[in-house]
Amino acid sequence: MKYTTLPHTDIKVSKICLGTMTFGNQNTQEEGFKQMDYALDQGVNFFDTAEMYPVPAQKETYAETERIIGKWLKQSGKRSDIVLGSKIAGPGDYTAHIRTNGFAPKAIEDAIDQSLKRLQTDYLDLFQLHWPERQSNFFGTRDYKHNPDDPWTDNFNEVLESLDKAIKAGKIRNIGISNEKAWGAMRYIEESKYNNRPRMVTIQNAYSLINRGFESDLAEIAMREGLGLLAYSPMAFGVLSGKYVEGLAGDDARLNLFPRFSRYSSVNCTKATTQYLKIAADNGLSLAQMSLAFVTQQPFVTSNIIGASKMEQLKENIDSIHVHLSDEIIAEINKVHEDIPNPAT
Repeated sequence: MKYTTLPHTDIKVSKICLGTMTFGNQNTQEEGFKQMDYALDQGVNFFDTAEMYPVPAQKETYAETERIIGKWLKQSGKRSDIVLGSKIAGPGDYTAHIRTNGFAPKAIEDAIDQSLKRLQTDYLDLFQLHWPERQSNFFGTRDYKHNPDDPWTDNFNEVLESLDKAIKAGKIRNIGISNEKAWGAMRYIEESKYNNRPRMVTIQNAYSLINRGFESDLAEIAMREGLGLLAYSPMAFGVLSGKYVEGLAGDDARLNLFPRFSRYSSVNCTKATTQYLKIAADNGLSLAQMSLAFVTQQPFVTSNIIGASKMEQLKENIDSIHVHLSDEIIAEINKVHEDIPNPAT
């Protein structure tokens, strides 16, 4: 395994992070336990979860992922070996079954306390805001369109104050953002710089061969401000395994189970994936490992969040840490990106 540190901290994290959003839906508790055991044995010490997991978010399965992780932590006694991150759900109809008061002080306090209880731990190493409260173009919306009737008012300082209280109480060690845009990222950084508030150290956004939108503006912020990307969906919901292009996806494949997640299924996504599949084959690589190695190698990536519903997928994904893409392969990848830029954003 390869390691780095969470920016602005001395916390060592593996360059591969175990994503857990399938635990409690696509994966049983037993399967989740096996994934965590295997990942830790392979040197993966960074686990990512969220209060709304498993995905898709439903009232019936709310927070089951955290409960499964909590049971594993208690049974294994491995809490001190794990860097553990979770998230508070943002507002919206999708998460109205969780709460309806956004990132109000009471909401943040409640989210942290409930996550700690479910995870059976006294602290979180990283606590993240899952998506912004304000209306913006996140979750695959390509362009920003301003809504003058958005009821949100600027509360960046208040949010950081609430998080600061949790840090001082020893409940969380560090904070991060997720599904955030450049303006929001810089507002948090400004508040921390000029108002003595805790600093956002990571940003968890989608990033993959077919979704490189992070490079347009956030990559510069990441490099200049030390805001580490925790890249999620590096396999584009399994599309970058090539199984959909090659007609090998079974009925239990994620996009067959949840067809509404169509962000990675456009004509251009398929076209780009087909070309990436050829590059991988020509260089003796699986598309999955080439896709993951590309993400892991980026200088602004702190950790690459991989997830799998099957153990063989997990093994291949973790093994990608041993793959290094040459300048020649990167050039071939960039040529496809020039011809079909960001089809999934």
